[in-house]
Amino acid sequence: MEKYKIRPAFRTFQVEYAIRDIVEASKEAKKRGKDLIYLNIGDPVRYGFKPPDSIIEAACQALRENYNSYSDSSGIPEAIEAIRAYAIKKGISPVDIYVTQGATEAIEFAISALINSEENILLPCPCYPLYQAIVSKFRIEPRYYFLDENKNWEPDIESIESLIDKKTKAIVLINPNNPTGTIYSKEALEKIVEIAEKYNLVIFSDEIYDQFILEDDLEHISIASLTNDVPIVTFNGLSKNYFAPGFRIGWGIVSGPEGALKDYIEAIHKLSRTRLCAPHPLQFAIPVALNNENRYIKDVIIKLKRRRDVLVEGLNQIPFINCVKPSGAFYAFPSINIPDIDDLEFTKRLILEEGVVVVHGSGFGQKPGTKHFRIIFLPEEEILEKALGRIERFLRRITS
Repeated sequence: MEKYKIRPAFRTFQVEYAIRDIVEASKEAKKRGKDLIYLNIGDPVRYGFKPPDSIIEAACQALRENYNSYSDSSGIPEAIEAIRAYAIKKGISPVDIYVTQGATEAIEFAISALINSEENILLPCPCYPLYQAIVSKFRIEPRYYFLDENKNWEPDIESIESLIDKKTKAIVLINPNNPTGTIYSKEALEKIVEIAEKYNLVIFSDEIYDQFILEDDLEHISIASLTNDVPIVTFNGLSKNYFAPGFRIGWGIVSGPEGALKDYIEAIHKLSRTRLCAPHPLQFAIPVALNNENRYIKDVIIKLKRRRDVLVEGLNQIPFINCVKPSGAFYAFPSINIPDIDDLEFTKRLILEEGVVVVHGSGFGQKPGTKHFRIIFLPEEEILEKALGRIERFLRRITS
């Protein structure tokens, strides 16, 4: 008797995650004996960066003191107060704070507590694939506004307002941006606040890279610091700034008009209660991390600036490639100017033929008619130079 076939839920059909999906090509390249250079995943720990000893000890001490029960679903008081103080330093006036299993869960709670399946959300294009995956899962319609490559990947404000209708509930910002590495200007943020207020939108601001500022004359501005009249949820966590992605500790900071937010905040907390809590002992790392003001990251920024410059200068010397210099995070999003090959084929061939693992730009979304790939600059300079040599060799071969 033939066994019946289990059909997956329809909501999973369009869920993709390009950063990890590209791993299949990497496995094939490895089978072929290629020496792989991984420039695809933004995990600092894989490139030798370590969490500060103080936050490791805070988590270990909590384990030794047996903080292994469930915590409050929204987070331990010590963590919430530390996040509140950090937010205030950034100019944000928190109405509510909730601690989650990574910033990913904070984002999912905020979106799913607000938007119904027949409604829509504005996402940047290009965009970190997590957002496409979440809206696909909940069958929310994504509408994409462009980031302007000719203006250092700033949001194209004119493309935003034309997308809004009565079913638009929110707009997502990623600042500093993944995948482009851009830090948004105050002018752009103020215009987005104006649009959100005009159309009663909630702003979701992903600021997980807010301490990775690579230019001395720039500062990161939290959009929530610019207004108390617009509902905003600001996301952050320990994964990037504190090199602790495996801790799975993140949070959301809700700000704006308190009376208007009451029911929405309760909806977020309902969702948080269904999964009980974030990892209890690891939450004790939050106050230690935030109260120490992350002094060690200054040395990291010096290294990353050198590595960024090596990568971007090298890319811009390769024929058919152009790269806007990123000012934050640790990503670049160079364009490919070659006819008759799309960015997915380009990326797969680069992996299979040269062993350089990057992510195709279409996995993040991109303006029609353009082609890109995302590449990280976390590795040491000599590794980046080796990768650049292989990319140049590949380009010369496929264009000759």
